[in-house]
Amino acid sequence: MSPAAKQPALDDISKRIVELLQEDGRRPYAEIGREVGLSEAAARQRVQRMTEAGIIQIVAVTDPMQLGFHRMSMIGLRVNGDPRLVAEELTKITELAYVVVTLGTFDILVEAVCESDEHLLELISTRIRTLPGVAHTESLLYAGLYKDLYNWGTR
Repeated sequence: MSPAAKQPALDDISKRIVELLQEDGRRPYAEIGREVGLSEAAARQRVQRMTEAGIIQIVAVTDPMQLGFHRMSMIGLRVNGDPRLVAEELTKITELAYVVVTLGTFDILVEAVCESDEHLLELISTRIRTLPGVAHTESLLYAGLYKDLYNWGTR
Protein backbone atom coordinates (compact mmCIF):
# COMPACT_ATOMS: atom_id res chain seq x y z
CA MET A 1 0.00 0.00 0.00
CA SER A 2 1.40 3.42 -0.90
CA PRO A 3 2.08 5.97 1.88
CA ALA A 4 -0.65 8.24 0.48
CA ALA A 5 -3.21 5.43 0.63
CA LYS A 6 -2.57 4.98 4.38
CA GLN A 7 -3.45 8.59 5.25
CA PRO A 8 -7.00 9.40 6.31
CA ALA A 9 -8.83 12.03 4.27
CA LEU A 10 -8.88 15.45 5.92
CA ASP A 11 -12.05 17.50 6.16
CA ASP A 12 -12.07 21.19 5.25
CA ILE A 13 -11.51 22.31 8.85
CA SER A 14 -8.42 20.11 9.28
CA LYS A 15 -7.07 21.30 5.93
CA ARG A 16 -7.48 24.92 7.01
CA ILE A 17 -5.71 24.15 10.29
CA VAL A 18 -2.79 22.69 8.31
CA GLU A 19 -2.65 25.80 6.12
CA LEU A 20 -2.66 28.10 9.18
CA LEU A 21 0.18 26.11 10.75
CA GLN A 22 2.13 26.22 7.48
CA GLU A 23 1.95 30.02 7.69
CA ASP A 24 3.00 30.08 11.37
CA GLY A 25 3.70 26.88 13.28
CA ARG A 26 3.59 28.81 16.58
CA ARG A 27 0.07 30.15 16.03
CA PRO A 28 -1.91 29.80 19.28
CA TYR A 29 -4.68 27.20 19.39
CA ALA A 30 -7.17 29.89 20.44
CA GLU A 31 -6.43 31.82 17.25
CA ILE A 32 -6.63 28.67 15.13
CA GLY A 33 -9.96 27.81 16.73
CA ARG A 34 -11.37 31.29 15.99
CA GLU A 35 -10.23 31.04 12.36
CA VAL A 36 -11.90 27.67 11.76
CA GLY A 37 -14.91 27.91 14.09
CA LEU A 38 -13.73 25.56 16.83
CA SER A 39 -12.90 25.96 20.50
CA GLU A 40 -9.27 26.18 21.54
CA ALA A 41 -9.48 22.64 22.97
CA ALA A 42 -11.02 21.21 19.79
CA ALA A 43 -8.33 22.86 17.64
CA ARG A 44 -5.62 21.44 19.94
CA GLN A 45 -7.16 17.96 19.70
CA ARG A 46 -7.26 18.11 15.90
CA VAL A 47 -3.61 19.14 15.73
CA GLN A 48 -2.70 16.38 18.17
CA ARG A 49 -4.57 13.74 16.13
CA MET A 50 -2.93 14.88 12.88
CA THR A 51 0.49 14.86 14.57
CA GLU A 52 -0.02 11.37 16.02
CA ALA A 53 -1.25 10.11 12.61
CA GLY A 54 1.92 11.45 10.95
CA ILE A 55 -0.05 13.89 8.78
CA ILE A 56 1.78 16.92 10.17
CA GLN A 57 5.00 17.58 12.02
CA ILE A 58 5.63 20.93 13.67
CA VAL A 59 9.33 21.80 13.64
CA ALA A 60 11.70 24.76 13.48
CA VAL A 61 13.01 25.22 9.94
CA THR A 62 16.62 26.36 10.12
CA ASP A 63 19.28 27.76 7.83
CA PRO A 64 21.88 24.95 7.85
CA MET A 65 24.73 27.32 6.93
CA GLN A 66 24.16 29.40 10.07
CA LEU A 67 24.26 26.24 12.19
CA GLY A 68 27.64 25.06 10.90
CA PHE A 69 26.48 22.78 8.08
CA HIS A 70 28.47 24.28 5.21
CA ARG A 71 28.00 21.50 2.64
CA MET A 72 24.61 20.44 1.33
CA SER A 73 24.10 18.10 -1.58
CA MET A 74 21.39 16.26 -3.47
CA ILE A 75 22.65 12.76 -4.19
CA GLY A 76 21.16 10.57 -6.88
CA LEU A 77 21.49 6.81 -6.41
CA ARG A 78 21.06 3.96 -8.84
CA VAL A 79 20.47 0.64 -7.17
CA ASN A 80 20.29 -3.04 -8.01
CA GLY A 81 17.09 -4.65 -6.82
CA ASP A 82 14.20 -3.03 -5.00
CA PRO A 83 14.98 0.65 -4.32
CA ARG A 84 12.50 0.73 -1.45
CA LEU A 85 14.73 -1.61 0.56
CA VAL A 86 17.75 0.65 0.05
CA ALA A 87 15.65 3.74 0.84
CA GLU A 88 14.62 2.18 4.17
CA GLU A 89 18.29 1.74 5.08
CA LEU A 90 19.10 5.29 4.01
CA THR A 91 16.49 6.69 6.42
CA LYS A 92 18.73 5.53 9.26
CA ILE A 93 21.54 7.92 8.25
CA THR A 94 21.27 11.08 10.34
CA GLU A 95 22.83 13.42 7.77
CA LEU A 96 20.14 12.60 5.20
CA ALA A 97 17.28 15.05 5.59
CA TYR A 98 15.29 13.77 2.62
CA VAL A 99 14.99 10.29 1.09
CA VAL A 100 12.66 9.61 -1.84
CA VAL A 101 12.27 6.76 -4.32
CA THR A 102 11.91 8.09 -7.87
CA LEU A 103 10.93 6.76 -11.27
CA GLY A 104 13.50 8.59 -13.37
CA THR A 105 17.22 8.66 -14.05
CA PHE A 106 17.90 7.83 -10.42
CA ASP A 107 16.16 5.22 -8.31
CA ILE A 108 16.56 7.27 -5.13
CA LEU A 109 17.29 10.91 -4.32
CA VAL A 110 18.64 11.96 -0.93
CA GLU A 111 19.53 15.34 0.49
CA ALA A 112 22.66 15.43 2.64
CA VAL A 113 23.40 18.13 5.20
CA CYS A 114 27.05 18.00 6.25
CA GLU A 115 29.57 20.14 8.08
CA SER A 116 32.22 20.08 5.35
CA ASP A 117 33.35 18.53 2.08
CA GLU A 118 35.31 15.95 4.09
CA HIS A 119 32.17 15.05 6.04
CA LEU A 120 30.21 14.64 2.78
CA LEU A 121 32.99 12.51 1.27
CA GLU A 122 33.02 10.25 4.35
CA LEU A 123 29.24 9.95 4.25
CA ILE A 124 29.11 8.93 0.60
CA SER A 125 32.23 6.75 0.58
CA THR A 126 31.75 4.77 3.75
CA ARG A 127 28.03 4.90 4.59
CA ILE A 128 26.06 5.26 1.36
CA ARG A 129 28.12 3.48 -1.31
CA THR A 130 28.72 0.53 1.00
CA LEU A 131 25.01 -0.25 1.41
CA PRO A 132 23.96 -3.48 -0.31
CA GLY A 133 22.30 -2.69 -3.64
CA VAL A 134 23.86 0.74 -4.21
CA ALA A 135 25.42 0.64 -7.69
CA HIS A 136 26.09 4.33 -8.43
CA THR A 137 25.93 7.73 -6.76
CA GLU A 138 26.02 11.20 -8.27
CA SER A 139 26.35 14.28 -6.07
CA LEU A 140 24.90 17.67 -6.93
CA LEU A 141 26.57 20.15 -4.58
CA TYR A 142 24.49 23.14 -3.51
CA ALA A 143 26.06 26.47 -4.45
CA GLY A 144 23.22 28.52 -2.96
CA LEU A 145 19.75 28.01 -1.51
CA TYR A 146 17.27 30.40 -3.07
CA LYS A 147 13.90 29.00 -2.01
CA ASP A 148 12.92 26.47 0.64
CA LEU A 149 9.24 26.78 1.59
CA TYR A 150 6.75 24.50 3.26
CA ASN A 151 3.53 26.46 2.70
CA TRP A 152 2.17 24.66 -0.38
CA GLY A 153 -1.25 24.29 1.21
CA THR A 154 -3.56 21.28 1.03
CA ARG A 155 -5.71 19.60 -1.61
